[in-house]
Amino acid sequence: MRRLVGAVRLLAGVGLLATIVIQINDRVLNNAFDPWEYFSYFTIETSLMNIVVFIVGGILAFRLSRDTELFTTVRMATLTYAIITAGVYNLLLRNVPYNGFQGLSWPNEVIHVWIPILIVLDWLISPGRPALSWKALRVVMIYPLLWLAYSLVRGAVSNGIYPYPFLDPATAGWGSVIAYIVALSLVLLGLAALAIVYSRRVGREAIRRQS
Repeated sequence: MRRLVGAVRLLAGVGLLATIVIQINDRVLNNAFDPWEYFSYFTIETSLMNIVVFIVGGILAFRLSRDTELFTTVRMATLTYAIITAGVYNLLLRNVPYNGFQGLSWPNEVIHVWIPILIVLDWLISPGRPALSWKALRVVMIYPLLWLAYSLVRGAVSNGIYPYPFLDPATAGWGSVIAYIVALSLVLLGLAALAIVYSRRVGREAIRRQS
């Protein structure tokens, strides 16, 4: 089972990398690739994290009987980012008109739908996951807070260019921006707490079976 999980993780990592490369190539061919804009999206940055987590996780699954606690902590954080990415895109952004380059549609579906589903399934059913301590909860907000600070500063110094409309105060004011930030932060922490609870429950069941 661990080897099967390893193979799936490696295929997912390579497939996601290929998807991003194809999306970038499509933009380059149409003279629509702006690296500063493209790599400023939460979705793209977390997708790059997912590539690393998938590939490292695949290698660990082939080499070790259990994932390390450090890797599992990082994996738990990227799990919450993937769920947020899927939720925000499908609930808030899917039907919002976009005036920029449209490009291929299927990479967005892979990144915003299928990869998050695979990440959730991997968390739920893959064996060899250690139980996480509650200290892991502190890791979850490190990247989002850094990304948020960067995005707000970038928007302020670039004549109001924000990666998402709900972060742009011109859309509905700073009150709306703050409300979205607080709500998404609470959701992230809630998802992380659920993931930790699940890891601890599965870890206890594994110990009972071994004893």
